[in-house]
Amino acid sequence: MDPAGPRRGRGGTCCAPRVTSKRLLVCAGGCGVVLRGAGGRLYEHVREGRSARPQLEVSALSERELERRQGALRGRDLRDIVSGTWARLRDVRGAIARLEEEKGRVARDVRALMVRHTAPHTVSSPLQLPAYGALRARGRQIRLELQELLAQEASLDESFYLRALQLPNSTHPEVPVGDESQARVLEVVGEKPVFDFKPKGHLELGEGLDIIRQRRLSHVSGHRSYYLCGAAALLEHALVRFAMAKLLSKGFLPMTVPDLLRGVVFEGCGMQPHLSPSPVYTIDPARFEDLSLAGTAEVGIAGYFMDHAVRLQDLPIRVVCSSTCYRAETDTGREPWGLYRVHQFTKVEMFGVTAAESGAESGELLAEFLALQKEIFSELGLHYRVLDMPTEELGLPAYRKFDIEAWMPGRGKYGEISSASNCTDYQSRRLNIMYSDGAGVLRHAHTVNGTACAVSRMLIALLECNQLRDGRVRVPPALQPLVGLDVIPRPPAPRLRYIGPNQPGGGP
Repeated sequence: MDPAGPRRGRGGTCCAPRVTSKRLLVCAGGCGVVLRGAGGRLYEHVREGRSARPQLEVSALSERELERRQGALRGRDLRDIVSGTWARLRDVRGAIARLEEEKGRVARDVRALMVRHTAPHTVSSPLQLPAYGALRARGRQIRLELQELLAQEASLDESFYLRALQLPNSTHPEVPVGDESQARVLEVVGEKPVFDFKPKGHLELGEGLDIIRQRRLSHVSGHRSYYLCGAAALLEHALVRFAMAKLLSKGFLPMTVPDLLRGVVFEGCGMQPHLSPSPVYTIDPARFEDLSLAGTAEVGIAGYFMDHAVRLQDLPIRVVCSSTCYRAETDTGREPWGLYRVHQFTKVEMFGVTAAESGAESGELLAEFLALQKEIFSELGLHYRVLDMPTEELGLPAYRKFDIEAWMPGRGKYGEISSASNCTDYQSRRLNIMYSDGAGVLRHAHTVNGTACAVSRMLIALLECNQLRDGRVRVPPALQPLVGLDVIPRPPAPRLRYIGPNQPGGGP
């Protein structure tokens, strides 16, 4: 079975994966197909003894739920995983357990026979007894049967985990069914800004104020890159400080996390770094094996808790982190200009670890994160709407997800500025994130994450909603003390003049 879903090899049968010494998943059937996909790094990590085996709850997911979610696997795959691979694995493990028990009985019978026939005044040697020969023969047969069953167990175990790790979380019963168009509007906050002129887009405003540069950068930093300078750079820092101060006052633990992380952490979070095309940037494996740039601090924070337990009395733990996020943005045809889809941006992320004593804790923390997002955006004067996202918009780990979209006048539509997801125990079962309950027993925690401030998207909304007729932009009152301006003025002259090739008076 292919870890990226059912796939046919050269012989027309499903590929069965094995891990080579070079840590590539290849077809064990000899077809030569290299299998790359979700679960490979995590399974390998576990098999090498570096982490605990994921305790997956595949039986909690229904075929109907799986059909409604996006992903490589469909309802028939779940049936094959649970009723096929897992059932066979369970039978094989049962047979192994019975043989191990019988092996113990045979060993005890041999020892008892030896004791009886090596006592003083015993005439015959135990080695000459028919019972001894029969026991030894049965012992050899058990070892051969165990050898065969253990090989079957290893193959079935690998097939099960490489596919089961791709299954999504279960779905909250109130989540709308369908694609993005079925998102349910829960709340609309604030009023759309009204202009007596045609509003400009943020890139036109930023270029006019000489605070955003995105043109003539393909030879400098590639497409979808940008520079923020002057007031835009001050706004970025102000937004981060504003969001951090808000969350620190609410008891959040500040954290700085690595930008480079192993594939096991991405996969444990329900992400798929080895898809083709890949959604993440991977460092050259010839020099640095298995390192990728994180697209969100969620991955790094989850890695902090991986293979660790927290005390019940310390829960929930709320973490806030400001980090640089790296996104491959493989859909290159969508919004190639502007700050809406860029390869690199700053984001303040919320992450929570909760208990699961009543089962309601993570839902309550999700509601708390959503309330904090609304508080931040309302204090910045944004007009936005809160959406309950439908099944096809949920990532693999999400049980439920709320998005917030702000009105962006220059784009003439709402644009997503944040999301908040309840991942229940999906990530903790894969990353072995535990807590000690009241009896001191380790149980899987629940995890929740949410965007406090994605700077690039926030800059779009703030610049476009606060523009003036002459191209200047008002700074929201909440940010004025941090920026040092109430209005971003127009510059007297451009800061730079292009002198490169193909321009009058330009370079050679």
